[in-house]
Amino acid sequence: MRPALHPRNRHPGRYDFARLTRACPALKAFLIRTPAGDTSIDFGDAAAVRTLNRALLAADYGIAHWALPDGYLCPPIPGRADYLHGLADLLAESEGGEVPRGPAIRVLDIGVGASCIYPLLGHAEYGWHFVGSEIDATALQAARAIVQANGLDAAIALRQQPARDRLFAGVVRADERFDLTMCNPPFHASAAEAAAGSRRKWRNLDRAPARGTRQPALNFGGRATELWCPGGEAAFVGRMIEESAGFRDRVRWFSSLVAKSEHRAALKRRLHQAGVQDVREVPMAQGSKQSRFIAWTFLDAAQHETWRAR
Repeated sequence: MRPALHPRNRHPGRYDFARLTRACPALKAFLIRTPAGDTSIDFGDAAAVRTLNRALLAADYGIAHWALPDGYLCPPIPGRADYLHGLADLLAESEGGEVPRGPAIRVLDIGVGASCIYPLLGHAEYGWHFVGSEIDATALQAARAIVQANGLDAAIALRQQPARDRLFAGVVRADERFDLTMCNPPFHASAAEAAAGSRRKWRNLDRAPARGTRQPALNFGGRATELWCPGGEAAFVGRMIEESAGFRDRVRWFSSLVAKSEHRAALKRRLHQAGVQDVREVPMAQGSKQSRFIAWTFLDAAQHETWRAR
């Protein structure tokens, strides 16, 4: 059976465009009528997708101000929310089955991005506090503008990652502990591979650029640091696993999205070689797209039970 959206996800069915345009009147300019007679937007139009996100954030999460610089990754909100709900379920296992809420839960988002999407959703849903790290100065500036415009400075802290070859070091302070870490890693191994992925997405949208013209930007955008790195997601998450061992007592659950199913087995081997106590793979789906996140911990069951009492 294919996984469905999480039961707590606010977006299980078709978008209610009448409600969304009330929350964000700018969305009205992008509404179209599908051949089946339904109201929708052109998901091949980057401006339409960004405006849909603005409407969803305003209508469902109380985020009144959200703006994204051109070319930066525009995240699909239902899928991003599912990742957070899945992580909340992991915490609930050692909390008597109840999802812990409020500012005592601290989450590190590695590569927070210009959208700042995980801190915005996680704080709105559960009241958690976040630290977001980022190497891209422009993305960090955009995320800070979103946080400040919505009065969320007390709940969301943003930090520049000074070293491109580090993920936790340089961001996590000596006296800090986190209940969760999360990441949407760059999953292509090269710029050429990312471009090929872009072309596949446009074909899936039944779009093709005119002969002699440039390939249009992806509808969901993405800068180089967001889309690819040497070795792709397998190398990136592998580096995360290796570095996480040095923070084993300061994080309850480490985690990362894993887009490519063929990487799962190798990553799990690396996790067991690192000496983790538990590994989870949580499947997720949005429409026809299948994804998952993996989570790991170096703590045993007793340490999870007593984590909050420390």
